[in-house]
Amino acid sequence: MSISLLLEMAVSSDPDRLAVVSGDLRLTSGQLSELADGGASVIAASGAEHVVYVGTGGVYLPLLMFSSARAGVAFTPLNYRLSAEGVMSLIGRLPNPLLIVDSRYRDMVAGTARQVIDAQEFLAAARTVEPAVGFPDPEGVAVVLFTSGTTARPKAVELSHNNLTSYITGTVEFDSAEAGDVALICVPPYHIAGVGAALSNLYAGRKMVYLPSFDAHEWVRLIGEEGITTATVVPTMLDRIVTVLERDKVELPTLRNLAYGGSKVGLPLVRKALELLPDVGFVNAYGLTETSSTIAVLTPDDHRNALGVADAAVAKRLGSVGRPVPGIEVQIRDDDGNVVGPGEAGELYVRGEQVSGRYTGVGSVLDAQGWFATKDIATLDAEGYLFITGRSDDTIIRGGENIAPAELEDVLIEHPDVHEVAVVGVEDPQWGQSIVAVVVPVAGITPDREELREHVRKSLRGSRTPDQVVFRDQLPTNGTGKILRRELAEGLRPATAER
Repeated sequence: MSISLLLEMAVSSDPDRLAVVSGDLRLTSGQLSELADGGASVIAASGAEHVVYVGTGGVYLPLLMFSSARAGVAFTPLNYRLSAEGVMSLIGRLPNPLLIVDSRYRDMVAGTARQVIDAQEFLAAARTVEPAVGFPDPEGVAVVLFTSGTTARPKAVELSHNNLTSYITGTVEFDSAEAGDVALICVPPYHIAGVGAALSNLYAGRKMVYLPSFDAHEWVRLIGEEGITTATVVPTMLDRIVTVLERDKVELPTLRNLAYGGSKVGLPLVRKALELLPDVGFVNAYGLTETSSTIAVLTPDDHRNALGVADAAVAKRLGSVGRPVPGIEVQIRDDDGNVVGPGEAGELYVRGEQVSGRYTGVGSVLDAQGWFATKDIATLDAEGYLFITGRSDDTIIRGGENIAPAELEDVLIEHPDVHEVAVVGVEDPQWGQSIVAVVVPVAGITPDREELREHVRKSLRGSRTPDQVVFRDQLPTNGTGKILRRELAEGLRPATAER
């Protein structure tokens, strides 16, 4: 099944339903489909083997994704926040691409011999050319997304039509949205959450309102103006939204569901958001680029059940990512590849139709049984709730002992003086690595370093006490809120303290 069929199904259900709101542009599902046909003609005439988009998204994400599908070529939205050199290096890894760029990024790709079209010019051309409709191979590549590259060279993940449609049809009921349902989308187009949001909301029959450049005040304003009922944010966005809601005492009466994910969220922030928005159903969604988006969900009921409950095992689940979605199998394996039991840590492996595990220039990295190694360290509790404790690449090895940064971060974030925290390892001649806690204090407060170290020592073994605590105004993150640990560790020096 191709992703273009999702749009065809939406049109067959109601071609006059308003599907996309992007600035002043408003398109019904029928109009989006007609533009996609025209866009396919533009792409086919170019002779390109790949479509690349550099821009902030909005209507261009679904339009180019469906236009590319109907032209039978793969589509890649690139991170416009990268340097010109970074963008061009990624473009150079894609075959014979047609570049479609927002005008503000035109200079970024200047001088290339490749075909370049301004995004507005593409939209205008799609309105006027003779339409072309193709039928892509369901096993063919629909979308190629580059990983964030926070710890290594970005990898080009190939997602087939079947991968993406398996995710959508397995997790979303067709035409299930109510007449007044509206989704606010502010995740970047180059992230799998942006791709998933465009496909899932269209399939559900939900109007999509785009906010290409996130601003917490504008986000809150759009909730009221457009009657938003559901939204998806990353942790840094949620933090800023909570600040606005708390300061301005704003109510969001139309909002029914708020999904968050992309990276770990501190429990104090989750609790505060639940307190400020008691009538909103919160969803923690966990997934990877290689899995075509979400593979586990902590539901609104899970959030409510875990909040303030006396049972410690149930309360702990507020820090989990919930249970696997339909069609996804999970295993936790130790270093020898053995599947471990509940509560035991190991690497997370996943399997299912939506799982790609395929990279350009590398091929499939699935094992013989179709399992994908996520490189995330995780545990499962007795009821199947999944807890992500960090990346295997982030593990700190101090004196031969493996230490997961999340262990310390989960303790430090509960200190009343700590707003954000990241724990990293720094090279140390004595211990191999020393533990450095980088803390963003609560505004107006200067925490005591030794008090923070003692706070950790009371909860964890002495070997897990930070050797050093440093303060920063903010933590470096990428566009989806993931902490850039490698960047954070640069320039830090070990300062081993007495334990």
